[in-house]
Amino acid sequence: MSATRRSVLRGMALSGLAVGGSGLLAACGDDGGGASSGSGATVKFGINEAQGSGPAYDRLKAIADAYTAKTDTKVSLNAVDHNTFQESINTYLQGTPDDVFTWFAGFRMSQFAESGLITDVSDQWPIDGLGDSFKQAATASDGKQYFVPISYYPWAVFYRKSVFEKNGWAAPESKDDFMSLMDDMQGKGITPFAFGDKDGWPAMGTFDILNMRLNGFDFHMGLMAGEEKWDGDEVKLVFETWKSLLPYHQEDPLGRTWQEAATSMGNGDCGMYLLGTFVVDALDESGDDLDFFTFPQLDDSIPADSLDAPIDGFCVAAAGKNQDAAKEMIKWLGSAAAADAGNEAAEAPFIAANSGASTSTYSDLQKKSAEVVGAAANIAQFMDRDTNADFASTVMIPSIQEFLKSPDDIDKITASIQEQANSILG
Repeated sequence: MSATRRSVLRGMALSGLAVGGSGLLAACGDDGGGASSGSGATVKFGINEAQGSGPAYDRLKAIADAYTAKTDTKVSLNAVDHNTFQESINTYLQGTPDDVFTWFAGFRMSQFAESGLITDVSDQWPIDGLGDSFKQAATASDGKQYFVPISYYPWAVFYRKSVFEKNGWAAPESKDDFMSLMDDMQGKGITPFAFGDKDGWPAMGTFDILNMRLNGFDFHMGLMAGEEKWDGDEVKLVFETWKSLLPYHQEDPLGRTWQEAATSMGNGDCGMYLLGTFVVDALDESGDDLDFFTFPQLDDSIPADSLDAPIDGFCVAAAGKNQDAAKEMIKWLGSAAAADAGNEAAEAPFIAANSGASTSTYSDLQKKSAEVVGAAANIAQFMDRDTNADFASTVMIPSIQEFLKSPDDIDKITASIQEQANSILG
């Protein structure tokens, strides 16, 4: 996954990047010559990876090429670097967007559906190999589907197998095991958790998992939707628990990127790291030595069967000129053939959403990821996808960072979050 995976919208501060579709994210290529679908049609395909940026670009380019070879539909690729794509998405969709574009499941998708910026693709479902959980992730608040998934990745607690074996450690199965493991790590001069939040988004994953473990999945999703109170006892418990765990984390996380934190685990200074599977991107030769476990149960009444597993995929832009051909393409993008075409072309495969896709190129870590996600009772999309993008970027990033600097100010911080939630979420 791209290192800039979770860049969030910065609105007018970056308005010069794409205004009325004429900036860096404007659709490129020809206009399709008026063809709507079938032989000779053109579909404009906007992707959030710049040309030559690595395996993510290679996969998407290969998928586009495979679709052209299969259908004789020309795919006009508009490749834009990840940050620019994220930061310019609103003006892009309101201008002259590509027909099909890469995007995310969850609130980030539903928000565009409610605004009329993406097309209802319910008539393309069901899609062979995509089960009910993926269909639900593609469904907006009106009960219709606006998204087709292609891949996902779980967040979990990663560690180096060799370090655990050397020290006689095992993945914890309970809260007591978890606490004993961290105490033993500290006793041996190893910081239990690598931690870096200079980028703003990584610590959201810690909040998510603590909230799901302490208050349950339904409360977590209600909180993200603005239906629960940020200054209530439940959220305060999350921050109090987090405060008790901070001594087991690297100090001064705001001065450290997620890649630097990953390096600390890779070189053995830290024992574990809560992050997505893209952690392997920062570890190079240590990647084959990685394993993970899901965050353990913290409350006896709440099973440890919920996790963040963000889903990536595609939407059809409502302002795209070739709706029929775009719908045909987006259905194929959810197929096993599309996933296989991407994974066969790239050094680093993604975990395909389609159950019929080949796993021959998967690492052991990816095979385990697929098993863990398949066994999970509840899947969240990550805070900056499950809630309003402005709320995530302008409220939660600075609030969590303020907590990390001043963990004793929980009442003040949660009151401030709730006041701003009232304004943004209603």
